[in-house]
Amino acid sequence: MDFTFTEEQQAAVEAARAVFSEVKPDAVPSPALTQGAVAEEFDRPLWAKLAESDLLSLVIDARYGGAGLDPIALCLVLRESAKVLARVPLLESSAVAMAVQRYGDAELAHELLPAAGRGELVFTVGANGRTGHDPAELAVTARPESGGGWVLDGVQTGVPWAQNADRIAVPAHTGEGRSVLALVPRVHDGITLAEQISTSGERFAEVRLDSVHIEARAVIMAEGAWERLRELLATGTCALALGLGEGVLAMTSQYTGKREQFGFPIATFQAVAVQTADRYIDLRAMEATLWQAAWRISTGAGGALPVSGDVAVAKIWASDGVRRVVQTAQHLHGGFGADTDYPLHRYHAWAKQLELSLGPAAAHEEALGDLLAAHPLG
Repeated sequence: MDFTFTEEQQAAVEAARAVFSEVKPDAVPSPALTQGAVAEEFDRPLWAKLAESDLLSLVIDARYGGAGLDPIALCLVLRESAKVLARVPLLESSAVAMAVQRYGDAELAHELLPAAGRGELVFTVGANGRTGHDPAELAVTARPESGGGWVLDGVQTGVPWAQNADRIAVPAHTGEGRSVLALVPRVHDGITLAEQISTSGERFAEVRLDSVHIEARAVIMAEGAWERLRELLATGTCALALGLGEGVLAMTSQYTGKREQFGFPIATFQAVAVQTADRYIDLRAMEATLWQAAWRISTGAGGALPVSGDVAVAKIWASDGVRRVVQTAQHLHGGFGADTDYPLHRYHAWAKQLELSLGPAAAHEEALGDLLAAHPLG
C-alpha cells in the first residue's frame, strides 16, 4: 500500500506551514487569567492570510474558484494549524462549504462558496444539540410552510465563532423524523445568541431559534447531508488533536533535553524516556486512525464497517490520546508547565476543549460495538 500524500496535498501542507509559521500561541491573553473570552473575534489577519494562500478555498470545487481537494488535504492543514493554536474557524467553515457544494442548492452554492473561498463569508455549525449529549438534529424542529419555506424552533449550544460567522449550519428534524440542514444567517428575525465561553477561552454561543423563517433553498434536505457533515467535523477535530499533540510532544522534547538534574538532561533518564515513548506511540496511533477515517470519507471506499466505524476508532484514539499527551507534558515540565508565561497551559486548555468536543472514548467504543454487532466480520 502507498501511504504517500499527493503533490497537491503536500503543497497544501507547505503553504499552511508558511502561513502558520508566523502565528504565536500566546498572542491573546491567557484563558487561565481571563474571566471572559480571550478575544472578541477570531484571528481576522490570519484568516486573510489563509485566503491569500488559497487555503480557505482548498476543498471548494474549481467551478466556485477553489482547488477542489479532498478532506485529507483539509486534515493536513488543520494538523498544522493546531500546532500553533491558530484561532480561526477553518474546520467549521470548510466542512460546511463541502456539505453545501455536495448537497445544497446550486444557485445558493454559486452565491456563497466563492465568497467563502475568498474569506469574505464565514460558516459555522451547531453540532452539539441542546445539551452536548443528545443528537444535534433532535434539538431543532423544522416544519414546512405553505409558501415553500421552513420554520425552525429549538436550541443549539456551544456553537463556535457564532458571533462572527455569517451563516450558521443548523441540523434539524422534521415531523417525519427526517434530518435536514439549514443555513441560517446570523442576523435574522427570531435568532438569539447567548454568550458562552469554551474551555480554551474562545467565544461560543447558545443559538436559540424562535419561529425562524428560512427560504426553501437554504435548507438542505438531501439524504445523508447532516451525517456527512458530522463525520467531517469529527475527523477534522481528530486532525486538530493530532497536530496539538505533536506540538506539545515537540515542546516537551526540547524542554527535557535542556532541563538538567544531577548534572544530566532529564531526557536521558529512563522514566522520562519511557513516558515520552508511550506518548509517541499514542500520536502514531492517532495518526493512523485519522488517515484511515479521512481516506474512507474522501474516496467513498467500502469496508467491513460503515465509515462511521472508522470515524469512531479515530475519535477513540484522539480523545484519550490528546489528554494523555498533555498530561505527560505537564508532568515532565514540573511546575514550569503551570507558568502562565509559558505556553504549555494554553495547549492543555485547548486539548481539554478538543477532548470535550470529541466526547468520551467509552461512548465511541460502545458505538463501535453496536456497529460490529450489526455488521459481523466474516
